[in-house]
Amino acid sequence: MASPLDDSVLAGLRAPSLEDFEVLADAAFASLPSRFTRLCEGLVIHVEDFPDEEILEEMECETEFDLLGLFRGHGLAQRDATGHTGEPPNMIWLYRRPLLDYWADGEDTLQEVITHVLVHEIGHHFGLSDEDIEEIELRAG
Repeated sequence: MASPLDDSVLAGLRAPSLEDFEVLADAAFASLPSRFTRLCEGLVIHVEDFPDEEILEEMECETEFDLLGLFRGHGLAQRDATGHTGEPPNMIWLYRRPLLDYWADGEDTLQEVITHVLVHEIGHHFGLSDEDIEEIELRAG
């Protein structure tokens, strides 16, 4: 007896690639209100499979699946009037494999998960802490 998940069933299934995730992240960003995205000028969104070892250690992650996204740079709250010339742009990293794992265990669509994590990391760009973002999310319902 064939398994319900034999090769003929699974032949057309594949995990979204890094490029697919970039398209989803761009769509998520484009769906945000313009008053929100205008404040993100120059922000770069980058997708990787996993965070590197240095990031995992710095963030005190137990496994490479513990971190879904990360903001790196100088948030709007830390910028001074002269800016930070010569430094890399503000970046948000989205981690494909941990996001896929998180999505597989939940009920939200992958687009909803990516949008949620992107908004969370943009909150850090605005200078908000994890606690601030959590409070906003709770109030939003």
